Amino acid sequence: MDSDPTIERLEVSVYRVPTDAPEADGTCAWDSTTMVLVQAHAGGATGLGWSYAPAACASLITELLQPAVIGLPVLDVGRASASMLQAVRNASRPGTVGYAISAVDCALWDLKARLLELPLHRLLGTILDKVPVYGSGGFTSYDDRQLTDQLTGWALEQGIPRVKIKIGESAGTRTARDLARMRQARTVIGPDVELFVDANGGYTAKQAIRVMTEARDLNIHWLEEPVSSDNLTGLREVRDRVDADVAAGEYGTDLLYYQRLCAANALDCVQTDVSRCGGITQWLRIASLAEAYGLEISGHCAPHLSVHVAAATPNFRHLEWFHDHVRIETNFFDGCLDPAGGTLTPSTAPGNGLSLRSADMAPYRIG
Repeated sequence: MDSDPTIERLEVSVYRVPTDAPEADGTCAWDSTTMVLVQAHAGGATGLGWSYAPAACASLITELLQPAVIGLPVLDVGRASASMLQAVRNASRPGTVGYAISAVDCALWDLKARLLELPLHRLLGTILDKVPVYGSGGFTSYDDRQLTDQLTGWALEQGIPRVKIKIGESAGTRTARDLARMRQARTVIGPDVELFVDANGGYTAKQAIRVMTEARDLNIHWLEEPVSSDNLTGLREVRDRVDADVAAGEYGTDLLYYQRLCAANALDCVQTDVSRCGGITQWLRIASLAEAYGLEISGHCAPHLSVHVAAATPNFRHLEWFHDHVRIETNFFDGCLDPAGGTLTPSTAPGNGLSLRSADMAPYRIG
């Protein structure tokens, strides 16, 4: 490569992919997923990054973030991250702005690794040769057959030793069905596969405690967002009263959010989404912060975007193999990974090891 190439341009596109069936969790329902894809160009190479985010992220990238990074050295991703944070001061970083920053930051790390002809995890400093995953979906909108088929595919056919389903249906108003589905899941996967549940903030604290008390015989390992992730007092109340590990944090977009989350002593594991938190640059800082509090990191969604930085995180627990995002990524990219046995092995190709399947992506493009 040139001795010190600079970032030439960002190319942004938006795709909307229908779900393969109606989907819902404790507090939301949806029938499609939107991806905002960034291609960062320099020195004859292209880096890929994306976020599952509103289409409005594309305008933010074009108007605010591209001017902040064009002309900066490709090797100085930290400088580009700082420049983006400065550029969005008046746009308010939390939420959609944070998602836009994440897509660009991930693309710049991928670009740097490709120019250096290194796998991204090696550039970041590999710690794990294999990244543990858990199968995730189990939507509240599924009927018994759909739930059984999905759990069977992960646990029995692919050999993934941990799986997650959604509970908290209809904002916590259908706890009897929540419990029935949890019992169905345990019956399908057997006694040896870890069972995770995610309420997506659908319960009150005492309600979550009552549900988990009634489900104690099911040996639930992981309880995600039993209450809103902003309800730190409620999270701590639940954590103190249930056997399952309590987790939250998937919506965080800045380091101070995670500082408050960790300092509240409300969690057993911190969730971080590389497509939301500010990208790889901020993920690494968040992981260090969590480690200082004696906590591990779990990667939320976007598995092929997350796997390389997960492999370079010393306090990493596992990565979400999320049904929607797996469908999109395996259709959009060559070089996707196999979760058989419950782990992903990061690619040894330069960068994140992915290449676009442009013809397959084209029907879903909306911007």
